[in-house]
Amino acid sequence: MRHARRRMVRRAARMAAVGGLLLGGVMVTRAVASEPPGPAAAPHTLAQPAGERGAGLVRRLGTARTAGSWVGADGRPVVAVTDGGAAAEVRRAGVEPKLVTRSMDELKSATRALRSAPRVSGTAWAVDYRTNEVVVRGDRTVSAADWSRLTRLAHGIGGFVRMERTNGTFTTRLNGAQPILSAGGRCSAGFNVTDGRADFILTAGHCGPSGSLWFADNRAERQVGQTVTSDFPGADFSLVRYASGRAGEAADVVAIGGGTGVRITGAADPVVGQRVFRSGSTSGLREGKVTGLDATVNYPEGTVTGLIQTDVCAEPGDSGGPLFSEGIALGVTSGGSGDCVSGGTTFFQPVTKALRTLGVRLIVSAQAAPGGGPSPTAPSSAPGAASPGSAAPVGTGAEGTTLLSRLTDTRNTGPGLLVVAGSLIALVATRYLRAEQDRRAFRRHYSAMWG
Repeated sequence: MRHARRRMVRRAARMAAVGGLLLGGVMVTRAVASEPPGPAAAPHTLAQPAGERGAGLVRRLGTARTAGSWVGADGRPVVAVTDGGAAAEVRRAGVEPKLVTRSMDELKSATRALRSAPRVSGTAWAVDYRTNEVVVRGDRTVSAADWSRLTRLAHGIGGFVRMERTNGTFTTRLNGAQPILSAGGRCSAGFNVTDGRADFILTAGHCGPSGSLWFADNRAERQVGQTVTSDFPGADFSLVRYASGRAGEAADVVAIGGGTGVRITGAADPVVGQRVFRSGSTSGLREGKVTGLDATVNYPEGTVTGLIQTDVCAEPGDSGGPLFSEGIALGVTSGGSGDCVSGGTTFFQPVTKALRTLGVRLIVSAQAAPGGGPSPTAPSSAPGAASPGSAAPVGTGAEGTTLLSRLTDTRNTGPGLLVVAGSLIALVATRYLRAEQDRRAFRRHYSAMWG
């Protein structure tokens, strides 16, 4: 009986030591693997300054002599021009000109003609600056008769209107960064904004009409806020007023998954060719490029104009989620076609237009503007300071943390190593005691045999 008890004690000690080794190993591995990325690891691109140079030249030369600007594959700006004098001026400014046939005035005239035609759900169009064309896309819901009618209209406008069929269906992405839920479905929070008196979530207008209640859980127990204004169709943005009136800690951060986020330092309009990032509660962080501006989409619910067109994928539930680059807010997810397996086209409501219309400003990290003064979009009470797009944790509060989450906290590398060391000592001691007991038992047995 005594020997059986000893064996049980040894076995229990050995199992505890092995368990300690495993736990310590998990703590160290998780801590090392979960080290928060530094600023260089955050989604980042340097296209914004290049795009501003091109856009500035377009504004100076005018839409009769130019046809848009974009950022090339080498990161340098390109400006489409219609005459040699404009090309020379662009070249003197250190920017690459591209001589084209049609001006922006002509291209916009074509889009106005398309907009004045009878509406066809499942169609979209935008100016392709790089090819100097207007591209009309029709999804699989567009009938052959409607497509033929649109094609005849396009031919009547001119040979620079290109018709393309696309897979999937142009739909809003109802059902972002953090998820918000209502009786109408699931959307994603976009950016935190303020009017100086209360804080709001800027999200997509199609997510819900004014009066919609939003919750952080599917049991409707934790109310986030209520939609106080909504614009859809026509545009696609809305404001959700926080139930507490305040956005809380880390209001200047958009979530990108893994408990981390990107600090937002301002708002701007994107440029064609710019690399951008989108975050959504369904498909997480995705990236791609801006392929068009001032796009029009004919959703089943109605027509939305003035959108940003991209090749970033999105899925239902990503609606309202943020589009950003270099820590600069660009848009909120409106809709598109395809998914994140086959790819597709996604459209975004520009943030700048929404902010102007709603009379609110972003809650952003304090940042010096290029001239040395404070950022015009940053409230004076903006917490902390950050470089554009720097990584930051997403605040979730201390409540509800589990034992496993505490043990695998990224700060537990040192404790994890101590657990490993202690477990190794315990395991060695257990083995030594067992060997010593075996030697004593053998001696007793030997003495009994040989007298």
